[in-house]
Amino acid sequence: MEEHIVIIGNGISGVTAARHIRKLSDTEPSSAQAKKITIISAETEYFFSRTALMYVYMGHMTFKHTQPYENWFWKKNKINLKNAYVTTVDTSTKTLFFSEGDTLQYDKLIIATGSKPNKFGWPGQDLKGVMGLYHKQDLENLETCAPNNQVCKRAVIVGGGLIGIELCEMLSSRNIPVTFLVRESSFWNSVLPDGESQMINRHIKHHHIDLRLSTNLKEIKADDNGKVKSVIIEETGEEIICDMVGLTAGVSPNIDFLKDSKIETEKGVKVNRYLETNIKDVYAIGDCAEQHEAIGQRPSIEAVWYTGRMMGEVVAQTICGNRMPYSPGHWFNSAKFFDIEYQTYGWVHGSKGRPDYEVHFHWKHEDDTKCITVAYNKNTNAFLGINTFGIRMRHETFNKWLNEKRDVDFVIKHLGEANFDPEFYKRYEKAILLAYKSSNETATTI
Repeated sequence: MEEHIVIIGNGISGVTAARHIRKLSDTEPSSAQAKKITIISAETEYFFSRTALMYVYMGHMTFKHTQPYENWFWKKNKINLKNAYVTTVDTSTKTLFFSEGDTLQYDKLIIATGSKPNKFGWPGQDLKGVMGLYHKQDLENLETCAPNNQVCKRAVIVGGGLIGIELCEMLSSRNIPVTFLVRESSFWNSVLPDGESQMINRHIKHHHIDLRLSTNLKEIKADDNGKVKSVIIEETGEEIICDMVGLTAGVSPNIDFLKDSKIETEKGVKVNRYLETNIKDVYAIGDCAEQHEAIGQRPSIEAVWYTGRMMGEVVAQTICGNRMPYSPGHWFNSAKFFDIEYQTYGWVHGSKGRPDYEVHFHWKHEDDTKCITVAYNKNTNAFLGINTFGIRMRHETFNKWLNEKRDVDFVIKHLGEANFDPEFYKRYEKAILLAYKSSNETATTI
């Protein structure tokens, strides 16, 4: 008899789990029992790359191009797709209840429902013309509310994270004026060291974005048709006339449908290192999973694409008879701030929450679009991590150096080995090494 594996959510985590369960169950002797796989999603019928939504709006690709697999892929690989919204999970009978009134039985359940945009109870936050940038429906709303600068004469973006700056870039690509409200005193300074954050402030302004730092939203006002007409600033009472508001003040696990279930939740679905919940045969992965104990310095909830993919691979092994812990290794991430590419490897803390032992060497190019920050232990000189802006570096190289526990002198001296830029790009390792030597000489004479 087939074992029915049901996955709620068709993002990168859920789809990766389905693909690997199918592959393992078809090839591994340890998982000889046949497996029926069903993926449930209320958002879209087929999996798409969420990170590519901005490029659809900017005209670089169509939505079809965001789908990594052809539509026939799912049937060929015996993965059933169900377009439905789960309202309730009854773990005692292993039954899912849907908004349309039908039900579905499972043998094992994987919750991979991802995130939803944060809302903080602002008056007017549910008006027409207010949206996030997370779901396909957000892209459709954006095309309706901000197709061009005639329909949308100004947009206001609330929240200074990665999604916020993506939305700024998208709207700017259609020549729509943007006001960017950032609560912090400098962009993303909870993550970035001061020198990097200040550089990105300047870069945002260089792209003609009206950046308002240390600024909070008070309310969103409606016109007579229930659509956005303006926002009010908390600090000054200023009214900014606009046709669209983007709420990008972070995300939270999308788990409201579990509130009446026996599955343990806090901010997310609580899981152990094996991604198991408190209920037998129920697992959680991706943005909606919350570790009981954080792994190293990682946050207990990791809303990152690559960690979601890794969790999908790990849970597939466990379900197919090879119980495996989630061990993500050294932290890394990447992003883009308009024209500047950003990478981080290991730990480079921002101005908040930096350990006493962590010190930084910072180098910035004179063109104000390239910099690096190397973090190291002031007591042992051990290399802790690196941020790079505008210079591509190799993940494998830094991962190796972190594993080998190299010191900061070694890393700076061998930085060229990590360079990933094409052959004819300018290289900056000599300038960085000179600056590092100079900073050390200065530090010695003080």
